[in-house]
Amino acid sequence: MKILVVDDERLLVKGIKFNLENEGYQVECAYDGASAVELARSGGFDLIILDLMMPEIDGLEACMRIREFSNVPIIMLTARSEDTDKIIGFECGADDYITKPFNILELKARIRAMLRRASGGKQGQSLITAGDLTLDTEQRVAIRDGETVELTAKEYDLIELLMKNPRRVYSRENLMNVVWGYSYAGDYRTVDVHIRRLREKLERQPAEPEYILTKWGVGYYFKG
Repeated sequence: MKILVVDDERLLVKGIKFNLENEGYQVECAYDGASAVELARSGGFDLIILDLMMPEIDGLEACMRIREFSNVPIIMLTARSEDTDKIIGFECGADDYITKPFNILELKARIRAMLRRASGGKQGQSLITAGDLTLDTEQRVAIRDGETVELTAKEYDLIELLMKNPRRVYSRENLMNVVWGYSYAGDYRTVDVHIRRLREKLERQPAEPEYILTKWGVGYYFKG
């Protein structure tokens, strides 16, 4: 597995690189947002660890630019812990978010979980279809009306879970635990952001969804 680590704190990058290489990962490094985008464009990365505050262009801008051509899983690093920063990060296409200072064991766990999910659908082709919406679990893509819809890693994980379990209502806490594998200490707006983005991408009328529905006061479900 090949990972790109991007942060302007060179000692931090060195430490992350050392620890990940000891786990058997191939690691490349960059120290600003512009370099991150160019390296990501070359392809071949299974995951990107991207700092929020960097020179040239910041992590949010770099994340948005990467999302224009790649759905590679992105973990955002930041020294800021405000909930609004997390939400903005997810809005820009990040799949996960970890606040500095962090335990390297936690970072490794997040990486393993994300890579496991990102590769989980490669055991033989399977199509899940509902109306004009289809998921190809081998390619990990959504198809609507015959056209591919680009989803981030977490967006795909979320819609796959819902489509595989139609009419089952999941609370936001359930979805955090199943899709992300951990909790943001009660901040489940992360789920709301991803549901809204999925509706914008997959529903004909996001304001009046046909597939991804809300059970008020309970959670979300897929109308199969």
